Amino acid sequence: MMYTVLKEKIYDFFDAVSKNQKLYLPSDVKEDSANFVKYENGVKLSSALKTVRSAKDFFFPKTECLVKYVKEGKSFKVEDPRSEVEDFVIFGVRACDASSFGVIDNVYLKQEPVDSYYKNRRDHSTVIVLACNNPERTCFCSSYKIDASLSSKPSGADIACWESDGKYFFEEVTEKGKKLLESISVFETSGAGESTDETSDEKEVLKIKEEIKEKINALPFAKLDFSKIEKTPMLDLFNLKIWDKVSESCLGCGTCTYVCPTCMCFDVRDFDNGKNIEQVRCWDSCMYSDFTQMAAANPRTSQKERSRQRFMHKLKYYPDVYNGMYACVGCGRCLESCPVSMNIVKVIKMIQETE
Repeated sequence: MMYTVLKEKIYDFFDAVSKNQKLYLPSDVKEDSANFVKYENGVKLSSALKTVRSAKDFFFPKTECLVKYVKEGKSFKVEDPRSEVEDFVIFGVRACDASSFGVIDNVYLKQEPVDSYYKNRRDHSTVIVLACNNPERTCFCSSYKIDASLSSKPSGADIACWESDGKYFFEEVTEKGKKLLESISVFETSGAGESTDETSDEKEVLKIKEEIKEKINALPFAKLDFSKIEKTPMLDLFNLKIWDKVSESCLGCGTCTYVCPTCMCFDVRDFDNGKNIEQVRCWDSCMYSDFTQMAAANPRTSQKERSRQRFMHKLKYYPDVYNGMYACVGCGRCLESCPVSMNIVKVIKMIQETE
């Protein structure tokens, strides 16, 4: 079923959704910089293609308390800080970010023990994926067979959405998405309504899809070659001489890992505020010199080892475990944010060019 909302009525749609549950959408937090924010009166939808940080934040937040130890005299009481997460909707997630949920799901949901903190948030979310009308030169999701035009049902989406000059088109992907579209009356009260000419709407959406595909195919990194990575044994890739070149300019700043939608490494720290002790999970980065440091030593003592670990995990370790699925979705954030311009596209090309 195709639903349409006139472009000037899109905030009526947002109002209708936010009456029943929290709604988050991309909004400009400063010039040329968008992030997901809670929708309320005055919040404007950003025209930016990508947010600075991905939608991963909703399911795997930067920090979260895992357990709390409350002091009671000379003893402690253990408290579970979790509370039932309310249902929420995320509008404007791009296909690359939506695909990244599956990468993290494999680790936190599809093997024991299931991460109940992560699962709770995933269960309560409804994701609306918006097609990319104007992909950027740094985008390369198509190299991983991710369809930014949403011609097929997008991975990680509950609802697919397309934007034209005058309308937004919505189509259910999952039962959860169908229930959301059916539960609100905005399509009637906004004046846009459920499509009265479905054939016309379908033709317009098809045109949008074809235009997006043409733009994607013209991008410089639309069709990266992974053949050597796939055919070369793990140890041979590990011992390539390129890793010296890859790491020689790396600052170890960790920016690439913090903007990456598929990075999921964390550290656990204890904080004592005098009244209780909180055990907190927080993002960590494999690019840091103290990452996974143990009492004896750090297992990766050089930036070469740390850089190699990051790219080997994305391109070899993870795919070998999860049936060829890469731990990269081609969002291009690392290309845009690395201060020394070292990124996964360059590494892929360097591997392909080795003798």
